[in-house]
Amino acid sequence: MTVKSKILELFEQHKGEVISGEAIAGQLGCTRAAVWKAVKSLREEGYRIEAGPNRGYTLARDTNRISAEGIRPYLDNQKAVVQVYNEVGSTNQAAKKMAIGGLAGHGSFVVARSQSEGRGRRGRKFYSPADSGLYFSVVLEPKGTLKDNLLLTTAAATAVYRAVSRLCGISLDIKWVNDLFYRGKKVCGILTEAVTDFESGEIEFAVVGIGMNLYRNSENFPEELEEIAGGLFASEKEAETVDRNQLIASVVNELLAETEDLKLSSEYVENNIIPGHTITIEDGTRTRRAFAMSICPDGRLLVKETNGKESVLSFGEVSISI
Repeated sequence: MTVKSKILELFEQHKGEVISGEAIAGQLGCTRAAVWKAVKSLREEGYRIEAGPNRGYTLARDTNRISAEGIRPYLDNQKAVVQVYNEVGSTNQAAKKMAIGGLAGHGSFVVARSQSEGRGRRGRKFYSPADSGLYFSVVLEPKGTLKDNLLLTTAAATAVYRAVSRLCGISLDIKWVNDLFYRGKKVCGILTEAVTDFESGEIEFAVVGIGMNLYRNSENFPEELEEIAGGLFASEKEAETVDRNQLIASVVNELLAETEDLKLSSEYVENNIIPGHTITIEDGTRTRRAFAMSICPDGRLLVKETNGKESVLSFGEVSISI
């Protein structure tokens, strides 16, 4: 860990408090000049660090910039590798690359302040502008086969639901299988990708990608998403009331806890908006209607087709029919 990284971690742990340059240098075993140089670099990155003669340094209490140093104090798993980028093509791709290279084990994750090639299910592009959302992918090493991949997605939805409820005071709606809604608009999407052993079918590792809209940035917002996508908060100012680093860490903590014993959670079932409605199912090029009856223990959706027969969905895009 660099001197700059150690200083930022110290500032994050004592946000709003004055720490003298002498104390920092003594604690980190570096020179006062090294402290000054690191503080100067952090300021250039956008951190508001106040200083005055004989006062020391203070990281502004309202600082809300995503960083590994800001996330780590909130993590249950302190051994996790946390990589934060200003921008990547896709956090899922970056996390998979790290996992394949042996650089990221269970519970490690990649965060980006923006994505240039964010993806959703079925190859759809996920709009990922800087600052208005949280984009991160978690590496998991669960026991099970590819069929358990669906339960990883439901676990991720449950983790987001719990973390947002606790830290933001917002109760989200879950839409089978991988979306969360607030006030009728999508605010979070989940993409789970598993790498399996070809012979045994066992999952070697999985990457769970989560994209969450904190607020809707009107600048360059895609017209096709106008009636579909929303945010947890009405404005950037409201979004600043939640600590982004803490929210990311909370989702990761909940996800790791939920996947220790992989099963369908009661929150996922109770807050799911699909069962009990007539739905439209898009399965490849085919579209049909059915009645959503219930969510099965393995995460699949039990439906009654228009001919009266029951069937179970493992995948497909569903929406409530109007």
